[in-house]
Amino acid sequence: MPSTDTNAIFDRARARIARPFGHFIAGTWEDQRNEPIEVLNPATAQPIGTIASGDTDDIDRAVAAARRAFENPSWAKMPAAERERMLLRLADLIERDGDEIAAIETLDNGMPFAASRGMAVGAAVSAVRYNAGWVRRMTGEEVPISVPGRWHGYTTHEPLGVAALIVPWNAPFGITCNKVSAALAAGCTIVLKPAELAPMSGLRLAELVQEAGFPDGCLNVVTGLGATAGAALVRHPGIDKISFTGSTATGQSILRGAAESLTRVSLELGGKSASVVFPDADLQRAIPAVAMGIFGNSGQVCAAGSRLFVHDTIFDRFITGLAEFGEKLVVGPGDQPGVTMGPLISAPQKARVLGYVEAGKAEGATLLMGGDAEGPGYFVKPTIFINAQPEMQIVREEIFGPVLSVMRFSNESLDEVVRRANDSIYGLSAYIWTQNLSTAHAMASGLRTGSVKVNGSGMEFALPFGGFKQSGLGRENGRAGVEAFTEKKSVMIGY
Repeated sequence: MPSTDTNAIFDRARARIARPFGHFIAGTWEDQRNEPIEVLNPATAQPIGTIASGDTDDIDRAVAAARRAFENPSWAKMPAAERERMLLRLADLIERDGDEIAAIETLDNGMPFAASRGMAVGAAVSAVRYNAGWVRRMTGEEVPISVPGRWHGYTTHEPLGVAALIVPWNAPFGITCNKVSAALAAGCTIVLKPAELAPMSGLRLAELVQEAGFPDGCLNVVTGLGATAGAALVRHPGIDKISFTGSTATGQSILRGAAESLTRVSLELGGKSASVVFPDADLQRAIPAVAMGIFGNSGQVCAAGSRLFVHDTIFDRFITGLAEFGEKLVVGPGDQPGVTMGPLISAPQKARVLGYVEAGKAEGATLLMGGDAEGPGYFVKPTIFINAQPEMQIVREEIFGPVLSVMRFSNESLDEVVRRANDSIYGLSAYIWTQNLSTAHAMASGLRTGSVKVNGSGMEFALPFGGFKQSGLGRENGRAGVEAFTEKKSVMIGY
């Protein structure tokens, strides 16, 4: 059982999210109007609270509140140093309440408490502080002018206006904090639509944004289904920018919805990322990293290394070590001590993952381990297929679960290894394991992915993140992540 301290943390978290949440608009928590949506703990399939079911009217009011706040001098004319101070204050508040927020994330999303503390809260604090640093550094440049006359030419970055932030359920708090802090750093105001499957930490963030001192209306939260609240937000003519993280299919739908108003759009979408392990790799580092690259967060990670290429000379040793690591993972409810892998988010997601397991077996891949489920929550054990082939569904399609497809390579040229790794409609991330600098640089140069990591993994907020091909449009993180919420203006002054 959890320790007494951990029990107390989870008791506080349960009490915090048990109340019926309405929308948060213009600094006020509203009552629920329509039929509420029940939110389930994926580890138990039991309800933990309810949220409001947003509709077009709710979106209209939230967008109007965000527009008023954007145009209000209290925000529009706020000194950059004050905006930076409030973001840093927000990071401090998240850090202060980190244990409780992590517990909310575990109850809401299912990830183990230790992962919630590091992945959800730790990443959120880092993201907010990083983005706060750009508030006073988002400068333009002086540009030499070649037309006749005497001119002073320069550029500026101006906030786009009202930003719609649509966030996923797989890492809700960290992703929400990253998007919110980048938009606020740029000077935008926000309408946030959390995922209905895991909305609770986003609602908690709204309380902290208010406590940090941001003017009313800078952040508005409308909960509800994607087909209603999400669709109304995307198509709203008062939205200047849409930032979405989620599936490729939904991203395509958002593009269509935004087309009429030519709303600016950033999309961080799906992935089928390759990990490539060369014979000279440090296996003591590579085996656990590759394993957690697909089993971490139960495989519900857009950048998960779900396709694995291992050189023939180390194949048996590597796969044996990988299976041994997977067998040692403790699958269970995230609020229990020692658990290292939690449930999938929902019953439909569990059915989807198990469907891919059956498809892999039917197409001839060899199931090395896993492939089954445990209850009563939405659990699936770490699963490894070997003898996978490029044309199989488990190799080509994003499963978004703890399912790894393993393939061999031998004495092919590096160009051929790159070709095989690039053989995907996606291009989000790739992972290379080698101690040879020439191999590392050649692979990094040839891979058609937004990120390449050599001998490691993880997220660095100073580096832009996004994908090639059907993995999305635009970039988050780094200077590019804040600039995505701005429009560049050119100015010429004759004198």
